[in-house]
Amino acid sequence: MINIGGQRLSADHLFDILFNGQPVALDPAAVDKVSTNHLFLKNFANEKLIYGINTGFGPMAQYKVSESNRTQLQYNLIRSHASGGGKLIEPFLIRAVMVARLNSLMQAYSGVHPDLVHLLRDMINAEVYPCIYEHGGVGASGDLVQLAHLGLALIGEGYVTHKGDRKPTAEVFRQLGLTPLQVHIREGLAILNGTSAMTGIGMVNILQAKRLLSWSVALSAMTNEIVEAFDDHFSHELNVVKPHRGQNRVAAMLRDLLAGSRMIHDRADHLYNPDNIQREVFEDKVQEYYSLRCVTQILGPIYDTIVSAEGVVTDELNSVNDNPVVDHRNNNIFHGGNFHGDYVSLEMDKLKVAITRLSMLSERQLNYLLNDKLNQILPPFVNLGVLGFNFGMQGMQFTATSTVAENQTLSFPMYVHSIPNNNDNQDIVSMGCNAALMTKRVIDNSFEVLAIQMMTVLQAIDYLDAASRLSAKTKAIYTELRHLFPKFIEDQPKYEDLRRMADRFAAESPAGITFNA
Repeated sequence: MINIGGQRLSADHLFDILFNGQPVALDPAAVDKVSTNHLFLKNFANEKLIYGINTGFGPMAQYKVSESNRTQLQYNLIRSHASGGGKLIEPFLIRAVMVARLNSLMQAYSGVHPDLVHLLRDMINAEVYPCIYEHGGVGASGDLVQLAHLGLALIGEGYVTHKGDRKPTAEVFRQLGLTPLQVHIREGLAILNGTSAMTGIGMVNILQAKRLLSWSVALSAMTNEIVEAFDDHFSHELNVVKPHRGQNRVAAMLRDLLAGSRMIHDRADHLYNPDNIQREVFEDKVQEYYSLRCVTQILGPIYDTIVSAEGVVTDELNSVNDNPVVDHRNNNIFHGGNFHGDYVSLEMDKLKVAITRLSMLSERQLNYLLNDKLNQILPPFVNLGVLGFNFGMQGMQFTATSTVAENQTLSFPMYVHSIPNNNDNQDIVSMGCNAALMTKRVIDNSFEVLAIQMMTVLQAIDYLDAASRLSAKTKAIYTELRHLFPKFIEDQPKYEDLRRMADRFAAESPAGITFNA
């Protein structure tokens, strides 16, 4: 089990929870602190005016709420803000959101009753996922709308998905013996006021971005093999004199992937040979196109962006991000804005731009392979049939080009797109959940673009009868994926092949490649 509350959660922990089905457990010492924190709030709140306990919310905070209405106030908050629209967020993303909210509450600065963290744990382990919608959050007082739908499920209302079916929460709770949350003092506000939706989705984006980069490196290696490129552009000696961490890491990955390849050329053998120097026109290209030669310089910044985003969003995952902060250690309550999602919003925008760039590199490498006038070794569109009668990968290029264009448009930053709302109480907002969801769309799009490139690479390798000359690691990738997408000559619809290949890329990194941050 993954222990929540007794350690700093990492991307690796979240990976195990999301993709390896690891259940979560609550650290007993941390639960004791949650209980202590709750009791402190109950005692401290007597005879004091504290936001969200005996006041309204947001611009309504100047209105005092009577003692008799305090509990109902929390229910009103949850129900009124469960107002999301658009598509349902996918269940595995909801799992990430729930883990992020649980981890924040387990820091014991939110004043919640331990019943809340126990119920959240039980729902995660039973795979009961609230129906949360994409539209609604502005990322200022946290992900209010998205987390209100989480709160709605916690109090036994609304709908959840369980074992793939959408059902009323009350029905699923009865089946599983779960008891709906009873509000004690501020559980409603503590659930809503936080960055856990954008953070959970953002962490998934980072995990998937690592897979994307790994596939991009693999495709770049195989594309360089197909065109029999020179080895010096990914050499240690060339890259080490430009001391960016990402560039040198990508170069090392390429060298490892291409070790033993009989298709990559040594420059000294081909262009430093005295027999060749006498020629007026060289058959071997002196330098490849940028999309082949500048892979380390293009993917290096993307690698660094992913690593940076992981650090920032992991800090947010382990933060106390609601308001006010209930601090029993210092015997006080502090009002402020830890719910503001700027950290996540900015990192998601940077990640989105980086992944769009990755998809652009893939599209350029794809175009190089499809255009016989550029590569001069493959038939047009890597058509293994009759030219003019068959079409090869021609139709699939349209999909790749269109999808990259969509990524480019989606890359406009959400971080600078603040719209004041909430009677101007929220006069500058982060749009963090929007940023995370749009980044996810760019990542999903990019898996499709890379899948089309891989389908083309496989066809090209077979046209050149080059499988036996690949490196051991690229040969293993070729062999596995050729079973998934067999060689074709006659024209057939490819949309199902594309879906299978994209799903394969999204499910697991290529064998032999490790994203080591």
